Amino acid sequence: MCGIVGYAGNRRVVPVLLEGLRRLEYRGYDSAGIVYQENDQLTKYRCEGKLSRLEGIVGDAIVADAHTGLGHTRWATHGAPTTENAHPHTDCSGRLVVVHNGIIENYHSLREELKDKGHQFTSETDTEVLAHLIEENLVDDLVAAVKKSLDRVEGSYALGVMSVDFPGQLIAARNQSPLVLGVENDGGTFMASDIPALLPYTKNVIFLEDEELALLEHGSYRVISLRSGEQLDKTITEIDWNAAMAEKAGYKHFMLKEIFEQPQAITNTVSGRINIETGEVVLPEINLTEKQFQNIDRIFLVACGTSWHAALVAKYWIEKYARIPVEVDIASEFRYRSLLVDERVLTVAISQSGETADTLAGIRRARKLGSRVITICNVVGSTMTREADGTLYTHAGPEIGVASTKAFISQLAALFLFTLYLSQVRDTMSSEQRRKLGQDLIDIARTVEQELPRIREQISEMIETFYDCRDFLFVGRGVNFPIALEGALKLKEISYIHAEGYAAGELKHGPIALIDKEMPIFAVTPKDSVYQKTISNVEEIKARQGRLILLGTEGDTHLNNITSDVIFMPKVHEDMNPILYTIPAQLLSYEIATRRGCDVDQPRNLAKSVTVE
Repeated sequence: MCGIVGYAGNRRVVPVLLEGLRRLEYRGYDSAGIVYQENDQLTKYRCEGKLSRLEGIVGDAIVADAHTGLGHTRWATHGAPTTENAHPHTDCSGRLVVVHNGIIENYHSLREELKDKGHQFTSETDTEVLAHLIEENLVDDLVAAVKKSLDRVEGSYALGVMSVDFPGQLIAARNQSPLVLGVENDGGTFMASDIPALLPYTKNVIFLEDEELALLEHGSYRVISLRSGEQLDKTITEIDWNAAMAEKAGYKHFMLKEIFEQPQAITNTVSGRINIETGEVVLPEINLTEKQFQNIDRIFLVACGTSWHAALVAKYWIEKYARIPVEVDIASEFRYRSLLVDERVLTVAISQSGETADTLAGIRRARKLGSRVITICNVVGSTMTREADGTLYTHAGPEIGVASTKAFISQLAALFLFTLYLSQVRDTMSSEQRRKLGQDLIDIARTVEQELPRIREQISEMIETFYDCRDFLFVGRGVNFPIALEGALKLKEISYIHAEGYAAGELKHGPIALIDKEMPIFAVTPKDSVYQKTISNVEEIKARQGRLILLGTEGDTHLNNITSDVIFMPKVHEDMNPILYTIPAQLLSYEIATRRGCDVDQPRNLAKSVTVE
């Protein structure tokens, strides 16, 4: 998830670009760059690191007499966060330039085709393909060249294009990645990934939809359909936001915004990695051969906190479908144990940041003992990705809220993909079954998106009788037991309520002593293979007057006989339930915390990345 800003008008463009990037830096801070046209040439500044470094090298260019330009702040996906991989990217001539947010899924085949035609590439990114593809198609109409090029592209993009040979013009195009236009009263026109970049200059915006392209110039703009080529009439919307609200896209907190970004995080993580027609899973970053996977006797999943809960879910999946024993370790324990690890063990480290100290120490020990190491990580170029033999990147984008939400969901999506890949290389599942499960994973993003508003509304009403409790229990069985652990962690992290998660069948072995009419219990009770066992545990809670909130499958009328506080969820494949049923647990924690007046985005004593032991 990157940030794009562009401007064509009368203002000096460099200050506009830098201010816009500052307001978009939450979308990515691996590297940054700007480009502008002055006389008959492009001037470009790029650097790795945060925007402050770019501001330092721009220097006197801040007052350049230039009025058209593009800027970009990057969250790396393809290629490490280096200056060479920073946007903007130019074509062979250096006269055409591109900035991009998204993932070009077929970039590899396009790159090879363009290299055969003599194009020279200077970066590792998928984005650079776009610059050379547009160059290849450019004759005398920049709009036509961009449109023809995008006909070849598979994937997602928010795109900004400019060329020395078409002075004063900016082209914006969108498909599955956000892009908004701004219109200034004096005729200046803007493009940006998000509204905050526009607010210092205008509140009049136009939202581009998928497969739309806009030509921006000073004093004019037009929008066309990429599919039909027809010009479109677009509505100008006046935004009534202050800057703080805008950075959160109108949400009260980053955490809530990130909860609602989870469908896109799932889609971004899965996109381009499974062929739904054949069932083939493609994970080139794994960097291990099929023979190496076939020689594995065991897998260790190593992680901390929320990532450990994702690992616990994956144990169920991997053992069920790939038929290989899995051990799940808390990294701070794994690093100090007498490890039975050798060359026939695969160690998989899971970390949002790729910098978690305990997890890093654990994988270093495992490597010394001969284990191959794969990391599942959200940050390109992080220490863990550099030290592992292979990487499976999640594509959640930057997560501002300290309590992990979309990073967790994208880890689950990546781990399910990894499970399918293991079943493929170890031949433990038919391609048809893999195809169906892959489709279930793709479909869950749409289901989550559809259900989020309803779930939030129901929970916001429900918590009025629960927000002031001192303790909370979360219970679940099977693959949903880790979701009980994750729900309890979220509640204690942001509301400071003491909460615990238990396997439902363990209640009678001690924790049931805690249950009385004052104790709230959040029970995950989908109609799955262990449904009857879970319901028996719920009845035991009811018999002791526990205050139940049930999370169950739509149409399960029995749940209403147990309690009036029931949240019904759509029926999906039971191995997708951990993804779907995480959403109510997150929203319950969020709504209770906000009702208690807690600092949701920056809870006390916590940090986003734990880089010390």
